[in-house]
Amino acid sequence: MDFKNFLDSVEADSAPPASLSEGAQALWWTKKGDWEAAHDLAQDMPGALGSRIHGLLHAIEGDMGNAAYWYHRAGEDPIDASQIDTEWEAIAKSIL
Repeated sequence: MDFKNFLDSVEADSAPPASLSEGAQALWWTKKGDWEAAHDLAQDMPGALGSRIHGLLHAIEGDMGNAAYWYHRAGEDPIDASQIDTEWEAIAKSIL
């Protein structure tokens, strides 16, 4: 699935396509505005990608200290609130 189709799916569908990876599903729910569903997926994802998505979710929540912790675990520099949309897009494009 390409990025445009991914965004179209968020607008048109009530659930992410089953073919999406766990990380893409977490980002799908994030864009859909369901923080809980996204967090449930991200918190169980191993590795740097899961930590980065988890950090993004805590940044969205406004918990920048927790976000920084997860970005550190991912080996990434923490983001600030002004970078949330850009970060979401960068992660999405990297995994689609």
